[in-house]
Amino acid sequence: MCGIASRRRADEIVCEGGVRVNGLVVKELGHRIDTERDTVDVGGEFIMPERKRYIVLNKPPLYLTTLKQEGKKKTIRELIKDVPERVYPVGRLDYDTEGLLILTNDGEIANAIIHPRYKMPKVYVALVKGRVERKTLERMINGTRLEDGFARPDRVGIIKYEAQNTLVEITFHEGRNRLVKRFLLKFDHPVLKLKRIAVGPIKLGALPMGMWRDMTDEELKILGRGTLQCAPT
Repeated sequence: MCGIASRRRADEIVCEGGVRVNGLVVKELGHRIDTERDTVDVGGEFIMPERKRYIVLNKPPLYLTTLKQEGKKKTIRELIKDVPERVYPVGRLDYDTEGLLILTNDGEIANAIIHPRYKMPKVYVALVKGRVERKTLERMINGTRLEDGFARPDRVGIIKYEAQNTLVEITFHEGRNRLVKRFLLKFDHPVLKLKRIAVGPIKLGALPMGMWRDMTDEELKILGRGTLQCAPT
């Protein structure tokens, strides 16, 4: 949390005697400290964990979901440069996909969002090519086999028709790579535009594109309960 090292390397530093708590070397992994009272130094440098931050970002299309600069493409780092804490994206959105992206420095909350056992629903609105017929919609509801296994949405429905195309709302609790696009293409309806509008209790709402907000206490409370109890199977 302080940016010193990865978790694995941090364990090694502790075991090597490189960490002092209140002036005393501590080699016990999992040793608990009180950040309000205890002092911690690593290699002679006093450190203090950053306060936990929970950001909801409306990612525009044509932005990479990364904090590292990769070539000339724009990244979400540009959108959160006024956030002082080192927050990281929870999951990802494709380069050309827009919508809700959560960033945090709280590993427990991040785990509650992305770990499959919690079955956190992710809701998308997709504009697909062609008119989705009712019989095709029924086939979608029953699921289909993709190259990496069977896929079945939690919910799928037609919002409206736009000329010869269809606006569809689809929900998955899985997080497989490009799942929504691959699923809809399987039914011969390639995605023209994709937007994520919700992750569990977190809703995109009227948040302007490219802007971010802090999570509400109520949203955090619901996510916190998710870390304690898995969703039913």
